[in-house]
Amino acid sequence: MTDVREPFVLLTNCTVVDGRVNQGWEPVRDAGVLIRGDRIAAVGDYREVAQQAGEGVTEIDLNGMVVTPGLANMHTHFSLSLPGANGDAVKDLGPHDLALYMADGARRTLDCGVTTVRCVAEKDHADFALRRAITAGRTVGPRIFTAGRALVCTGGHGHEGTDTLECDGADGFRRGVRAQRRAGADLIKVMISGGIAGQHEQISTRQLFPDELAAVLDTAHAWGMKVTAHAGPAEVIGEAVGLGLDCVEHGYQLTEEVVDAMARQNTALVPTLVVTRCKEFFDQLGVPDWMQQRSLDAGPQHLASYRMAVEAGVEVLLGSDMPPFWSFEGTNATVRELEHMAEVIGAPRALQAATLGPVRWLGADADLGTVETGKFADLIAVAGDPLESASAFRDVRWVMKGGTVVRDEVRR
Repeated sequence: MTDVREPFVLLTNCTVVDGRVNQGWEPVRDAGVLIRGDRIAAVGDYREVAQQAGEGVTEIDLNGMVVTPGLANMHTHFSLSLPGANGDAVKDLGPHDLALYMADGARRTLDCGVTTVRCVAEKDHADFALRRAITAGRTVGPRIFTAGRALVCTGGHGHEGTDTLECDGADGFRRGVRAQRRAGADLIKVMISGGIAGQHEQISTRQLFPDELAAVLDTAHAWGMKVTAHAGPAEVIGEAVGLGLDCVEHGYQLTEEVVDAMARQNTALVPTLVVTRCKEFFDQLGVPDWMQQRSLDAGPQHLASYRMAVEAGVEVLLGSDMPPFWSFEGTNATVRELEHMAEVIGAPRALQAATLGPVRWLGADADLGTVETGKFADLIAVAGDPLESASAFRDVRWVMKGGTVVRDEVRR
């Protein structure tokens, strides 16, 4: 019987960096990364790795660039439709148009170097179809982990769209969790307070009672799923953390007491800082004045809450809320969010918050998140040093997902 072996690819003339630098791991200079099929076969000094490759290896010269794991965006909406003219146009898309619209967003996201996303409310369960198409190779895009439709109370935050499911009472929310699990959800998203985009609510508006929230958490955890919550006010967040919440989205109005509880309970924070400092984005979408004002007014307290969480030792993770690929302030939304985060936590920790931290929360760190032997070859290359500045990711020139090069501008 003939031994049919997958061909080797060897990345050369590069430096390897990843989020383990915060754990004492040293960057590998003059590195070689050997890839067999869709996984990394060896990483280390180029000469040593090249010896393992043998004859017939395909070499890719990265021209002195820095290789990191692909970025992971933990707050993604490919079908986002905010109030305003452009949002209304997305809402009016039929199912076929919506699928193509989301597929285009997924392609553009991967092109930015975002190789993993966590979708936290998508319309009509189209996210599951998109994930199947990407897995089957019918379209290109990042690896998708998804919550399906977010759970809301009747009339709650985001209830107007088909990306949410209205539930009431403990039994209703239990059914909501099970319905998302049946559809294929990896996690559950629940709206426990008002937010920026709800005209007839405030950020501080409570939207679930304790028995409803406990039902969500108990049911999801029984099915082996984590729960993340759209949440603004400290009182509501503190209650949810006490009940076992796994992650907070936004956290606009945190207090020292609540962030201390989050740190003790290992409740992560996806701060989405960019959503309270994105007037340019709102203007592009035609977002009404009331929403723009609410967003921008929330900015100072939002940033203070983030700083407070960092100082308390809360795990912070990258998530843009804006579409990951969106052209914004000279870069894309993912990188702009990372830059905001890095202003407080520094570039090395920001790298972890954009790679290893997210996939560890997703339970996928055996396969993703670092440049290590045995993991999927989801890699990007940048011209600058991401340990010096998160802005290095403004210049992603090369992207590989699962051993396949999907963007190549090395010599640009």
